[in-house]
Amino acid sequence: MSLFGADFLRNVNDYLGIENGDRIDIQFNPSGYLFLSSEKSAEILEENYRVQREQGAKVALLSPDQLKKKFPWINIQDVALASYGLENEGWFDPWTLLNAFRQKALSMGVLHCHGEVVGFDYVTREMLTAEGDSINLKRIKQVIVQTQNSLETQHVECMAVVNTAGAWSSKVAEMVGIGHGNPGTYEVKLPVEPRKRYVYMFHCPNGPGLDCPLLIDSSGAYFRREGLGGNYIGGMSPTEEEEPDTSNLDVDHNYFQEKVWPLLAHRVPVFESLKVKSAWAGYYDYNTFDQNGIIGAHPLVQNLYFACGFSGHGLQQAPAVGRGLAELMHEGRFITLNLSCFDFKRVIIQQPVLERNIV
Repeated sequence: MSLFGADFLRNVNDYLGIENGDRIDIQFNPSGYLFLSSEKSAEILEENYRVQREQGAKVALLSPDQLKKKFPWINIQDVALASYGLENEGWFDPWTLLNAFRQKALSMGVLHCHGEVVGFDYVTREMLTAEGDSINLKRIKQVIVQTQNSLETQHVECMAVVNTAGAWSSKVAEMVGIGHGNPGTYEVKLPVEPRKRYVYMFHCPNGPGLDCPLLIDSSGAYFRREGLGGNYIGGMSPTEEEEPDTSNLDVDHNYFQEKVWPLLAHRVPVFESLKVKSAWAGYYDYNTFDQNGIIGAHPLVQNLYFACGFSGHGLQQAPAVGRGLAELMHEGRFITLNLSCFDFKRVIIQQPVLERNIV
């Protein structure tokens, strides 16, 4: 998925360009990802490296001495090994990409509206399984939408529905009965919920320069360069015990001061003198089951598809997920890349798809 996503971003004008339209500039910075591991996690990093190389990713392992030579601003104390992306890794402007998708869709005749899905009209039919058990199959006929600035709802007829409601995907799924039902039917909930994450922008005039990658420390703290002039953004995912309230998007500045800053300053000593300039918060569509996306059809709601629960990976995986779902909905199967391991059925049978992380 990531390899196709990288190709998509590099050739975004071929995929999303519009005749006589402006050229799309998503400001892709291919400066690489740099993962640092401790002695404890070095074996996992090596295994991840082997898998990536087998799939065609251009990554390199660096010893502490090699790391220090390439990035002299890094404190290599307690670093046992590093993995550095040599190609197709970096960052880009997500808003520009989103708008490019939207404009391309509009140019192809897609209709859209601003509103909120508040329910579904669906039909139910009973069938017997091979074991003789009775189950109810559902098929959505209409999506009920509350449009902006209107007291009335609109009933939109549909052949298929794709649940891409992000952090609120579980709420949408509940509207068709998913998460409510007898054992063996609809009782399995879509395991997606909002998790709030902070991003801090800080300034350090003597910090790393143009060669600065996106650095992911073994502690879990991360940062990357943001433009020029000594500006950076960074943060860290909290522990389960530290998960913040999701009822608002208020930023906890003490979290940076007490948790994130000491880790960044340990790894990059010049960050001792950094100054926070701004910060913001946003929501992950967090998959509590295995932190990987849920892609594909629901086994009992016959025309409901999922693309949610990416837990922070959604933007980079979006091109491959969109292509895969289009194939599944049009051809009845994945063609280019088999994404069936991300099906909702894995939640029902309790077979998580786990990614071996080093943080």
